Amino acid sequence: MTFISALIPIMMLIVLGFILKRSRFLPENTWAGIEKLTYYILFPALLIKTLAQQSLSGVPWLSMLFVVFFTLLACTFVLIIFRKKLTKSDATFTSIFQGGLRFNTYIMLAISQSLYGAVGLAMGSVVAGFMIVLINLCCITVFAIWGKTAFQGAGQFIKAIIANPLIIGCAIGWFLSISGIGLPLLAENTLAVVARAALPLGLLAVGAALKLESIRGHVSAIMIASMTQFIIKPIITISLIAYTGLTGIAAAVLIIAFMTPTAPSAYILARQLGGDTDTMASIITMQTLAAFLIMPVLGALLL
Repeated sequence: MTFISALIPIMMLIVLGFILKRSRFLPENTWAGIEKLTYYILFPALLIKTLAQQSLSGVPWLSMLFVVFFTLLACTFVLIIFRKKLTKSDATFTSIFQGGLRFNTYIMLAISQSLYGAVGLAMGSVVAGFMIVLINLCCITVFAIWGKTAFQGAGQFIKAIIANPLIIGCAIGWFLSISGIGLPLLAENTLAVVARAALPLGLLAVGAALKLESIRGHVSAIMIASMTQFIIKPIITISLIAYTGLTGIAAAVLIIAFMTPTAPSAYILARQLGGDTDTMASIITMQTLAAFLIMPVLGALLL
């Protein structure tokens, strides 16, 4: 019941975003601006603020990194090994891969904060920091190999990694935390105001990105990506958590992270790097809608 209560305000914001977009309450190009603002400014600010203030002292970060790394590694190997059986199109495979590997950071952090407060948000940000770097590395590598737009040499590939705004946000936050520099009071107050808008605007953008009309014709890709997202990943995560002996909020936020639907930002990457954007939009839409039924069940069983 607690999990459902935490999910309801998130669902309402997503539904509101969907309604606002379909009712044309705002000009059409407004949503692209909100998405860009959230992705490049607000969410990196949230990561910097949260990670910079998060001391890893007393946090089982090594075990958490172990779970994150090997869960993502296992899923990557499974999807690549069965690539030819999953689809005949390389571009479609990149969408299936993103749909199975990426996670919706906005939903993950919002639920972690709703269930466990500031500690949940801080612990969730540590997990998100690990996942964002590793997932973007995996996804951009897959695009370099199977995307329609091939990278022109290693330099372009490296640039795509280090120029990712979420990776930059994580790197700055970790540096400020690990170095002991921390955030100056003025910067902390400024980032606090900016970061406060990240989750609500991000969730509105998720709703605005839902495209129900794009689902037809992509059922197979949706099913494969969703099975990876909602079945394979949680099973691997639970097994690794049991192996490491993690408990409490650290274990809970890992479970939440690995049963969250794929990220709307996957569409942006597919558009930029030569993926199958129609299939990607269908996967994002169906996983986001299915999450409202699946996540409470998984939460009741696993948390």
